[in-house]
Amino acid sequence: MTSPTRDAVPGPAWTPSAVKPPLSARMVRATWRNLPARRHRIAWEPGLTVPAADGSPLITDHYFPREAGDFPTLLVRSPYGRGVPWSPQYGMLFAEQGFHVIVQSCRGTGGSGGTFDLWRNEAADGLATVNWLREQPWFNGTLGTVGPSYLGYVQWALALDPPPELKAMVVQVGLHDPYALFHTDGVLHLENALVVGTGMTYQHRGMPSFIKATLRLKRRLKDIVTARPLRGACAAAFGQEVPWLDDVLTHPDADDPYWRGASAAEAADRPGIPTALITGWHDALVDQTFAQYARLRAAGAESALLVGPWTHTSALQKGWPEVFAESLAWLRAHLCGDPSELRPTPVRMHTGGADAAWRDLDAWPLTPATTAWHPTADGHLTQQPPTDNAPLTSIGHDPADPTPSLGGPLLSLMAGSRDNRTLESRDDVLTFTGPVLTEAVTVLGAVSARISASTDTGFGDVFTRLCDVDAAGRSTNVCDGLAQVRTSGDDPAHLTVPMSVTAYRFAAGHRIRWQISAGAHPRYAPNPGTGEARAEAREFMPVRVTVHADSALMLPQQADGAGARDSAGRTP
Repeated sequence: MTSPTRDAVPGPAWTPSAVKPPLSARMVRATWRNLPARRHRIAWEPGLTVPAADGSPLITDHYFPREAGDFPTLLVRSPYGRGVPWSPQYGMLFAEQGFHVIVQSCRGTGGSGGTFDLWRNEAADGLATVNWLREQPWFNGTLGTVGPSYLGYVQWALALDPPPELKAMVVQVGLHDPYALFHTDGVLHLENALVVGTGMTYQHRGMPSFIKATLRLKRRLKDIVTARPLRGACAAAFGQEVPWLDDVLTHPDADDPYWRGASAAEAADRPGIPTALITGWHDALVDQTFAQYARLRAAGAESALLVGPWTHTSALQKGWPEVFAESLAWLRAHLCGDPSELRPTPVRMHTGGADAAWRDLDAWPLTPATTAWHPTADGHLTQQPPTDNAPLTSIGHDPADPTPSLGGPLLSLMAGSRDNRTLESRDDVLTFTGPVLTEAVTVLGAVSARISASTDTGFGDVFTRLCDVDAAGRSTNVCDGLAQVRTSGDDPAHLTVPMSVTAYRFAAGHRIRWQISAGAHPRYAPNPGTGEARAEAREFMPVRVTVHADSALMLPQQADGAGARDSAGRTP
């Protein structure tokens, strides 16, 4: 793409507004602490109209320093409205630091024209907004983007065909692949789909409307997730039909033409745009962030990665001082020519567990040796390989009493680390526990499970989780994953189940635990046991899943010393 040219004849002079940002934004702004000092007084131009790719009006607010100067521009495009929290968190805070900030409602949301359709219009509408920016007298030709979640997706969409003005991106807990947000191995992320549907439908209408809808979803959640069929039940939570969500529920196959063009992953294959990525270990999009970083590194792009002890929401709340500082440093370096606040290493991540601390790394991923931990019939976990692949033990999945989900990488407030002891006391949850560790063990990298499993109906799921068991017996989830099991006859299926990436230190005196169940509801839509599509199934059949001895938990681990001992003092 060639650089735009500006008319030699100057356009009309810009008379800056003196209007203060809305009171609600100023009140929220006043509550934040531990942020960089304000550099500029700011003003606000609300309700500007930007023509979308098809001419639909995109309603846009403009925040800017109320001082003379040449300031770069940040573009923030959101389907969640332009008010709180976006107005103080992005409009005000970044304008105070010396940026023009454009906060725009995506089409069909927040008063913008057209119809919202999840991903299909974001690339074209982003480029149309840049065309509008080129006509603004205050735009100096230097553009950056910033924002979380779907506000990260619109950044990747713009970067698919990047305008020459785009000089930096900061993607916070963001996605590039809508399919992976809603499905894993063809299994619907049911709870997350409902949370996204509520946010997309109501948050842009204002906080009172959004809070009311969130409370309604909470009251009706059980009825919705146990409905047969699942399709159509969601309308009760939203008070209306949501066509795009119905499409998401009924297209579980990643190769379905419905998802064609949804992923913006290839935008990370271009080296030209310096990009900072921010996520949390219990963010629902953590795996997408690591995939983005891998592609950026492979392309030779200038990039940085920050991974904190956060969930999707807490990264923008408890973690906001670190997230804002990281974002601001990156944008100043690449839009203002001021690299003074950049950290010296490209990767910074928080290692959880024992002696939790931030670590600065020159590279990621690291390459520790992978250790296989094998289950035994008596519930132990050992590094001794099995002698055969005989059936080991089995668990059931009863649709009338499905195995509940607990914590993990969710979009809701229930995300994160939880005490798993009550969950693990259920008959439909297996646990295999390693010996007491004599030295701390650090797990750094992608965790996975090799599972040999068979089912009595031919159709089932396996949910697999890594836990840390302390001296008091408290079992805390670290990372997890799920896959479908399809078998014919008595022969087991051999699955490799990705369990996400982690940086976690198991303390001496703790034990490593592998938890396995046949589902996690309502995090995942339950398997009907019949092969019927989950969103359409009316009849459910109890399923029994048998785990075989040649299964293994694969940990990229580093030991501080000899490693572990069992209760008899033996090393595994």
